[in-house]
Amino acid sequence: MPMELSGGDLRCPAGMEGRCAMQNNLEHHPLRKHFAGLVENAFCVEVGVCDNRLNDYLVSLMLDFLHMDGINAIEDHEGRRLTGVVELLDYVEHDITSSEEERQVHRHIGDLTLFWTGLFPEGAGRGRSANPDQLLDFVGRGKESYAIASNLTNEDGNPPGSLFRRLSADFEVCAHGLGLVRKSWEHRDFGDDPPPLVY
Repeated sequence: MPMELSGGDLRCPAGMEGRCAMQNNLEHHPLRKHFAGLVENAFCVEVGVCDNRLNDYLVSLMLDFLHMDGINAIEDHEGRRLTGVVELLDYVEHDITSSEEERQVHRHIGDLTLFWTGLFPEGAGRGRSANPDQLLDFVGRGKESYAIASNLTNEDGNPPGSLFRRLSADFEVCAHGLGLVRKSWEHRDFGDDPPPLVY
């Protein structure tokens, strides 16, 4: 059963309810201001890209993926969580039932590849042994998925199609900026007990 997102203009297709519910619950997350400051500094000061809509999206992406449930938010029609980009690509090629579901899955693929490429490049495509994601070009795949999502998103959507076009065109810049965000939090002095960022 589709679920209404905040703002009331988008619906979650079957299998996407987990991600949609998480997005609704993260608006007031205690790390939002911290991440927003790190993203603003990295992108506006260090990279020279001051785009509030882009920065807000990247902060939300980081919050979405704080928990593994956000990283593995998409389920197939049988309720099985899809845990890698190759599984998501197979799903979108063979099992998608609507253009909205296709848009959401491609958005998630773009988000996953940007998250891993920018914040944790050493973990991109890794995990379980014989992971098929190890053979993927995460940058190329992310750019393509964001481009597909942009073509399936109206300009009055939330977020609008133009934001996905920007993420596709500037994927490497965004990954670089997220890498700077990681460096910022790694070089903060938390004493002997740094806070975990992924649970």
